[in-house]
Amino acid sequence: MILLFTDFGIAGPYVGQMHAVLRAAAPGRPVVDLMHDAPAFEPLRAGHLLAALVESTAAALAGAGAVPADPPVHLAVVDPGVGTERRPVVLRTPAGWFVGPDNGLFAPLLHRAGGAQAEGVRAWSIDWRPASLSASFHGRDLFAPVAARLARGEPPPGTPLSPAALVGAGAPGDLAEVIWLDAYGNAWTGLRAGALPDGAVLEAGGRRLRRAHTFGEVPAGEAFWYANSSGLVEIAVNCGNAAALLGLDPGSPVRVADGGPPGRT
Repeated sequence: MILLFTDFGIAGPYVGQMHAVLRAAAPGRPVVDLMHDAPAFEPLRAGHLLAALVESTAAALAGAGAVPADPPVHLAVVDPGVGTERRPVVLRTPAGWFVGPDNGLFAPLLHRAGGAQAEGVRAWSIDWRPASLSASFHGRDLFAPVAARLARGEPPPGTPLSPAALVGAGAPGDLAEVIWLDAYGNAWTGLRAGALPDGAVLEAGGRRLRRAHTFGEVPAGEAFWYANSSGLVEIAVNCGNAAALLGLDPGSPVRVADGGPPGRT
């Protein structure tokens, strides 16, 4: 299985052309669009989202009794430095293969895997280049063919690299800010919900927010935080739009308060 994670968006030719390369180069391997509206031009924010989605998708597959026979291949491209000297890499963790740019996108995955020195964590610098490589679309021309090779069971076409040399290796496992807004205006953060006590109060958008376990636990129009289906802290409003109500955007800070009742700060 090849899972695509990009900031390309669905409109336009980019996703379709990647599908064309993958289907031709790895026939019979399922290609899944995991996400194409990842935080644009923000590898680290996108990386926290990617790490959470990788874990929650694997758990969902296991719960459905549908664990793939072969390790999944994640083709992840959030690449504002495309065409520059930034390094193209392959990363292997117990969660599967990852192909993409070395720009911090894979740092949260390293943390969740136990760090750069953890068992089962390996990395390679991609040395192979296609006969034709555009300056601006390495997702199609470089990363997709490499992902297809891995899906076919071939080794990474490159030189072994210390995972500790990857950009962002050793970075904290949490990011205390909004990393993505969904279609409902719910604000996903880079904080792992499991790292917070159940009674934690958060500060965001000038308010103190208590935790709820479901939307129905709070009155309509009330803001709160909860552990979302991918294990991240998410700020939401029951039957409302948290981004609009609290003035939240990607990058808006989120702070774990010292305590006290929810309300305005």
